[in-house]
Amino acid sequence: MSGILVAVAAVLVLGIWMFNRLVADRNQMRAAWSDIDVQLMRRHDLTPQLVTAVKAYAAHERSALETVTELRARTQAAAGLADRARLEDQLGAQIERLLALQESYPDLKASENFMQLQRDLVAIEDHLQYARRYYNGAVRQLNTRIEHFPDLIVARLAGFQRGEFFEASAEQRSAP
Repeated sequence: MSGILVAVAAVLVLGIWMFNRLVADRNQMRAAWSDIDVQLMRRHDLTPQLVTAVKAYAAHERSALETVTELRARTQAAAGLADRARLEDQLGAQIERLLALQESYPDLKASENFMQLQRDLVAIEDHLQYARRYYNGAVRQLNTRIEHFPDLIVARLAGFQRGEFFEASAEQRSAP
């Protein structure tokens, strides 16, 4: 009888340990997404300033400026991670286009405000790249635990869901 109690206690302790490990992995994934979100908000905060700076020197680039403004609004309203990732990729590409305008407008290139915005946006993009890699690592770890035996039993009983990877868009994958 005491052998059965010891076995039940061991299974219970193992189940609690696996559950706590899954919770830690899920929280790490959520924290990693929060890091991405912070960088995206920093980029969103700088976008209107970039649009204003470019508008002052390159007024006839109106469609590019409107596209950036529209994409910024759409990313903030996006519901799912996949939609938001796709829109953020498009916004990033449009911001790169705005930054490239400096080659056509020497006055823009000479603007200290524009150059500081460019440095800030490049730093944010570097942080975003790191945060996305970290997030995807956290998702991979959680998903692996959810799929491995015996953790998958605890994960299914407790209702753990697979995390969504932050993936490159089809356009980015096909780019040289």
